[in-house]
Amino acid sequence: MPLGLRTIHGQITAIIVLALLIVVTGGPVLERWVRDYEGLDIEQVAERAQAIGELLAAATPGERAIILHAAQRSGWNSTLQPVALSEQFTTTSSKETFWDRAIDWLFPPDNLVPPLGGWRTFLDDNRVVAFRVDDATMLVTPISSDSFLWDNFAVRGSYYLIALITLIFLLSAFAIWAITLPLRRISRAAANADISTHAEVFEERGSVEIVALARALNGMRNRIATMVESRTRMLRGISHDLRTPLTRLRLRAERLPEGPTRDTMLSDIKHLDTLLSESLGYLRDNHNQEAVERTDIASTLQTICNEFSDVGFDVTYRGANRLITNCKPLAITRAVTNLCDNATKFGNSVIVELRENAGTVTIDVIDDGPGIPEPDRTRVLEPFFKIDTARGGANAGFGLGLSIVAEIAQAHGGRLEFLDRQPNGLIARLSFPIH
Repeated sequence: MPLGLRTIHGQITAIIVLALLIVVTGGPVLERWVRDYEGLDIEQVAERAQAIGELLAAATPGERAIILHAAQRSGWNSTLQPVALSEQFTTTSSKETFWDRAIDWLFPPDNLVPPLGGWRTFLDDNRVVAFRVDDATMLVTPISSDSFLWDNFAVRGSYYLIALITLIFLLSAFAIWAITLPLRRISRAAANADISTHAEVFEERGSVEIVALARALNGMRNRIATMVESRTRMLRGISHDLRTPLTRLRLRAERLPEGPTRDTMLSDIKHLDTLLSESLGYLRDNHNQEAVERTDIASTLQTICNEFSDVGFDVTYRGANRLITNCKPLAITRAVTNLCDNATKFGNSVIVELRENAGTVTIDVIDDGPGIPEPDRTRVLEPFFKIDTARGGANAGFGLGLSIVAEIAQAHGGRLEFLDRQPNGLIARLSFPIH
C-alpha cells in the first residue's frame, strides 16, 4: 500500500474521491430513472410553454385558435390572456406549505430564460407559467404545484441523495475499520496489560497513526517495566543487606542480661525481621512468573480451610466439590490464604464460599469481625496502609497482604472488593473470569 494511503488523512481523501466518482457516475443514472418514473418538472413545463408561445407569436389569429386547441387536446390547459392580467401575479400563495417553499428555494430552476413574472408566479392562488406572445397577449399555463415541486425535488435531489448515502456508508465503514476497531483492540490490550512479561502488549498494525500510537504505548510500557524492575531490584538488595546487621543485633541482644531492655530490643528486632520478610515476599512477585495451569479451585480452597482448621481456627468451606478452571494455583492459594489470615485475626468464625456464575469464579471470605469502614476500602489495597482503629491492634500486620491479593486478582483479569456482612463482619470477594 502506498505510504499516503497508510495514513488516516490519505484514507479519508481517498474515500472522498471515491464518493465523488460514485456520485458522478451514479447520479445521472438515478436522475434518468427518476425522470422516467415521475412527471414533468417546472423547467420542462416552461420549455414547452415557451415553444407554444413562440408558435403563437408567429401565427395569425385563426392559426392561434388551432394551435391552442391542439395543445389543449394534448393535455396542456394553456390559454391566451391579456398582458394586463400580469399585474395580478403574486409570488406567494396561501396553498403553499413551508416544505413547498423550502424545496423551491433549495432547488431553483436552471433555465436561463425565466417566464413572465419569474419562476414563482401565482394567479388566483394557482401557480402558473406565463410567456409573452405579443405586446397585448400572453400565454398562461397553469401547473400543479404538488406535482412539479416533488418531481423537481426527486430529480434535482438525486445527486444529493446518492452523495449523502455514499459518504455516510463509506465514512462509517472507514471509521469502524480504521479507527474504532484498532482503538478497541488497544483498549482491550491496555486493560489486560501485564508489565511483568516481555511480550508485546499492543499490536502494531493498521494505519500509520494507529501503529505510531501502539508503538508509543509499547515503549511507555517497556519504560515502566524497566523502572519498576530497577526499583524492585534496589529494594530487594536493601532488604537483603539489612538482614546481616539485623542478625548481629539479635545475637548481641541475646547476650545481654535478662531484663526489660533485652526483651524490648529482641521484640523490636523481631518486628523488623518480620517486616523485612513480608517486604521481600511482596517484592518477589512470584505470582506474575507462575504459569497458568488447569486447576480444581474447589479442592484448593478445601485444602486451605483444612490447614487453618488443623491449627485451631474456625474456618469452614461452602461451595461446589469440584470446579475446574485455568489459573495460577500457587497465586490463588496465596491470595485466599492472605484473606483467611486477615479474617482469623479479626474474627472468630470464617466461611470460605465458592460460586460460579455466568463464566465468573467468585470466592467469598466471610468473617464476623469489625469490618472495614467504607472510606478505607480502596486505601487498604495500597502497600503498607493499615487501619489501626478498626482492624488494628496487636494482630496488625504491615499492610501488604491485601495488596498482594489485589495484584493476584488483577493478574487473573478479576478484582478484589469488600462488602458488609449483616449483622456484622466483612465479606472479602475475589472474582475472576473462567478461562
